[in-house]
Amino acid sequence: MDVNPAMTTGDESPQCQFCALEYRPKGWHSESSGTAPVILLALRDEAGHVRVVVHPLLTSLVRKEDLVYLQSLLQDFLTRAEFDPGGLFNQLSSLGVGPLVTQAVGEDLRDYPTLQELASEFEPL
Repeated sequence: MDVNPAMTTGDESPQCQFCALEYRPKGWHSESSGTAPVILLALRDEAGHVRVVVHPLLTSLVRKEDLVYLQSLLQDFLTRAEFDPGGLFNQLSSLGVGPLVTQAVGEDLRDYPTLQELASEFEPL
């Protein structure tokens, strides 16, 4: 389900706020250093619509014991993106516990070429 199919992530994309979340399995002891994989991006356009895209290899990157939990979260994110996009984006922008942790938040994804490239490869929920 694509909450806002008109929003793109390529070079022609309009400015959008973003939040990148990385996967940290239980027992992860390092601070965010770019070594944990970014598996989810929340993109908020100027109208406030939130689009959630995920790594195409999500099921390979996430430990089996975390996968059911993450899939449940993703379903919740879809619902909240439709009914409370601002609240969802704000929450995702400050996650610090559990297997999904905020890695970066920014005003314009175009200013973060690595994340913009990831976004172009990610798939909508």
